[in-house]
Amino acid sequence: MTAGAPLPPEPNKAAFDAHLTRRIFRYLRPYLALVVGAVLLSLAFSGIQPLFGLIQRYAIDNALTPFVNGVTTDREPLLRTLTTAALTYMGLKVLEFAVQYGSIITIGYLGQNVLRDIRADVFTKIQRLHLAFFDQNPVGRLITRVTSDVDAINQFLTGGLVSLIQSAFLIVAYAVIMLSVDWRLGLVSFSVLPFMYFASNYFRGHLRDSFRNNRFQQAVVNSKLNENITGMTTVQLFGRERRMALDFDHANRALLTANENSVKWFSLFMPVMAVLGQIGIALVLYFAASRLLGQDAAAVTGVTVGTLVAFIGWTTNLFQPIQDLADVFNNLQAAMASSERIFEVLDTEEKITDKPGAATLDPFEGRVTFDGVWFAYDQDVTADTPDSDDRWILRGIDLDIRPGESVALVGATGAGKTSVTALVSRFYDVQRGAVRVDGHDVRDLQQHDLRRHVGVVLQDVFLFAGTIESNLTLNNPGISHERVVEACKYVGVHDYIVSLPDGYQTEVRERGATLSTGQKQLLAFARALIQNPDILLVLDEATSNVDTETELRIQAALLKVMQGRTSIIIAHRLSTIEHCDRIVVMRRGLIVEQGSHRALLDRGGYYARLHRLQYAQGDAAD
Repeated sequence: MTAGAPLPPEPNKAAFDAHLTRRIFRYLRPYLALVVGAVLLSLAFSGIQPLFGLIQRYAIDNALTPFVNGVTTDREPLLRTLTTAALTYMGLKVLEFAVQYGSIITIGYLGQNVLRDIRADVFTKIQRLHLAFFDQNPVGRLITRVTSDVDAINQFLTGGLVSLIQSAFLIVAYAVIMLSVDWRLGLVSFSVLPFMYFASNYFRGHLRDSFRNNRFQQAVVNSKLNENITGMTTVQLFGRERRMALDFDHANRALLTANENSVKWFSLFMPVMAVLGQIGIALVLYFAASRLLGQDAAAVTGVTVGTLVAFIGWTTNLFQPIQDLADVFNNLQAAMASSERIFEVLDTEEKITDKPGAATLDPFEGRVTFDGVWFAYDQDVTADTPDSDDRWILRGIDLDIRPGESVALVGATGAGKTSVTALVSRFYDVQRGAVRVDGHDVRDLQQHDLRRHVGVVLQDVFLFAGTIESNLTLNNPGISHERVVEACKYVGVHDYIVSLPDGYQTEVRERGATLSTGQKQLLAFARALIQNPDILLVLDEATSNVDTETELRIQAALLKVMQGRTSIIIAHRLSTIEHCDRIVVMRRGLIVEQGSHRALLDRGGYYARLHRLQYAQGDAAD
């Protein structure tokens, strides 16, 4: 899968690939003891099952048949024989229960541990993927990978795998005992197996395709649901409930059609297997009875009523695990379809990675340099893409920010301001040129070390479900409560927090739904200060959506924390960046002006025009 490419728009049509199964089974290696225990218990269970037929055969031929045929009139030894057979039968049933219980619980624990590992690997992989991947892949599809797709593997490992192991061993055990008791009747029983094989192959492709389509349509439904819930304010504000309901109904009906298609093929598959099994039983009954009735006098020797009854039971039990394997095959198809999508994520190339021997910023100074930077979000854009291509966001940017200098980036929407901050944190890599921190190309630095020196406050503040303090510390136990309080006092949000019923332990709803925009901005600003109190601070339009009073609080906090720190500030309101050491004016991916606020106004260029327009709008609003 190409890095950054979206997940396939339609299900993969590739044939069954055992490589996927092997990749799933690799997760079993850390739990070898559980695997061995499960296999041994399944072997024991399979060895016990055919013995019930032998006991029935023994009881019929040595107790019931002699009495019915009048071979003996002494009932006492016959009753002892029946008692011995019954007690042995019950004892084996108790042993069967214990062995089967141990087998199921062992494989259950094994499957749950494997699923935990798969979920952890997918989650860890998602965290390592570059932001361009998330730009192009819906959240709902990724959630499906960790939930529905992993659950499908769960059903196979914890349910299907039990039946797979036991059924395979049972088939072998029944085949061995049937051939050893009467190889002719055994071959008669096996005569339908080729038809079962061809039936399984016929349905295999249809079932596989249907389950692939199921998983794809489920991901689409999850995406629609996630979008609708996340954007509920917009939906209700513009009265789009009916339109969104129709869109969801379209996706929901597509999922219904996919599920109905799976039901159709599976409803044919299972009855066909059942009918073939009953044909096998009928053949055994016919040929065994024919021999008993003397139609084949040369073969009557060794055929008894007990043998006939035992073979009917064995044949029934032989085809039951075969039918169970058909059910396992159903789970396997779902697991294969899901594993394809899981491993697509796990195999996605990580574009933003640490080089071997990546350096750290020690000691840290805070110089940021853009050296001939050309950048585009489109992953298809390369260094060889012509300069005239409209996909370029930054076009040959040269910018040197000295340690401790405060620099503001201004310009119209789409000028490339936010891209500058994203490149400093190395959320993306440039196609040409280099972004350097303290003279080091950010691509040569450890990502974790680089980002711990970069504090970011975004315009769209994301708050996690939890307490206010856990959001501020990001659950870092090394951050003291006193440090949290100090940062909150800096940004002027402490008084608001302590006025809440539970103070810093007040629960925050998902995405901070109970907080105002200004409060979330202040909390985000405090969070940045707590995480990075002494290093590079990068602010991304942190004051664009707050009222004047909150803006003044943030500005006051900025003046304190920016002293001696390198700061890059993006603001829509030019009044918030007048105090910066330097203002860099951007337009269409280029730096068109730079200088102090007063110098740029005196120059009368693009910045001065922006300043006049903004203040003219402010006067009109007044």
